[in-house]
Amino acid sequence: MDSLLLLCARRMVAHHPLPTLPAHLYPVLFQVAFLDGRSLVLRDLVATWPFPVLHFQRLLGHRELLQYHDYKLCVEAIIQAVVAQLVKPGHHSSLRVLDITGLPAVIPTWFSTEVLAKACMEVSRYQQEFQRRRSKRHKGCTGAVTAPPQTSGVDVHADLYVSISCYSILRDALPTGIAHLLRLKCREFVSDELLASQIVTLLESLDPSCLRRVKLWLNKFRLTGLSVILPHLSRFPELRSLSFQEGNVYNLDRMPESADGIRCVARHLGMLPNLRELSLGYSRLSGNLRHILSDLQAPLESLELDCCFLVPADIAFLSQSFHTAALKKLNLSGHNISQGLLEPLQLLLEETSASLLYLELECCSMDNSHLHALLPTLLRCSRLRFLRLYDNPLCMAALKDLLQKTLELPDLKLVVYPQPRDCFRLEPSEFGRDFREVVDEELLAAVTAEISQLLENSGRTDLVWTDNPYGHEGLDYFSL
Repeated sequence: MDSLLLLCARRMVAHHPLPTLPAHLYPVLFQVAFLDGRSLVLRDLVATWPFPVLHFQRLLGHRELLQYHDYKLCVEAIIQAVVAQLVKPGHHSSLRVLDITGLPAVIPTWFSTEVLAKACMEVSRYQQEFQRRRSKRHKGCTGAVTAPPQTSGVDVHADLYVSISCYSILRDALPTGIAHLLRLKCREFVSDELLASQIVTLLESLDPSCLRRVKLWLNKFRLTGLSVILPHLSRFPELRSLSFQEGNVYNLDRMPESADGIRCVARHLGMLPNLRELSLGYSRLSGNLRHILSDLQAPLESLELDCCFLVPADIAFLSQSFHTAALKKLNLSGHNISQGLLEPLQLLLEETSASLLYLELECCSMDNSHLHALLPTLLRCSRLRFLRLYDNPLCMAALKDLLQKTLELPDLKLVVYPQPRDCFRLEPSEFGRDFREVVDEELLAAVTAEISQLLENSGRTDLVWTDNPYGHEGLDYFSL
């Protein structure tokens, strides 16, 4: 239920234009105007924002409320309001920093990236035109030009999602030095289907003091492309997270240049002193994990190696490395646990048990016997908060045993479990004599009800068990 303050604010933003307001009302009015999709009111609030910083995450608070409106219009209105103030002659605004990092999923990052790029271009064109006109007015008899007075402008902190459709405009918008009125400060850089050379062009234009996270999606560079990109990351001293996903670094053990390429990758990873999160999903790293991680300066807190074709020696190395005492997130999904990985995995979990918060073992061909063998070690992970076991061939009895025993893990909040094998039946396929496995919805509903009842009887109302594999990808495992 809304507080009296929110109810009053909602009543006020229903009317436009707003009256003159005291400064302390701006934050709550901004929150309500955004939640209600009042783009015109947001423009007015930003135009007269009385504080030096406007920070989205701090103002919006409850993300679960963001679901009823087209918030793209709100984001566009806010950015356009900032632009309008910067190009307004003689206007002086208190706003110096607009922080739109960490936008909720209902606001696509690609959209805010395109809007910001266009805004930077608009302000840049205004400045160029202003300087051209001012130069004409201030030329003396010697032809010298009097420089226009400097203004502090606005820094926009944002997460940039760059696809080929917006690459060109962002490339032109990014070289905005300190003399520019609107300056992009990228915290997280995500590329989608860009060439290695295009990524390098953008990286060279980013403010080196701001970048914290880099994600490169669907590029399939091979080692040569990756070797082109990695040297340019060393200019970002605060870079904390690096992710190569969906086949970007693949077939490392089958390529002629592998040995030299792996040494190059390891060397450049070692030049990132603050790197704490590394994702190499869908890479064929068989037998090469030791070499890839060999030059890292500090232990990793998050390591994602899903579908990396790891062999027992890779996991054995990891269990003996200096990363084990620091690892909070570990993703080993997509590895067949029956292929000699069970014992190395037990040892790895033993070594990471004091720090591990988030564990993913999805699609690991883990049957009831494997889970039974793994459970004692798993229960030693006393700080575990999230466990993902989806798409493993487990039966209901094994899942009930897992539930009852993991109740003793006090911090466990979320378990993503597989649909039990008991709930599947064989049906003829559309191809004739072949058969396919089909889930029996009635049996599955009964299983769901039984798990819910077990949780209720245990008193663990804070613990969620779900067979929905989606909706948890962006989980903050540090604060869950």
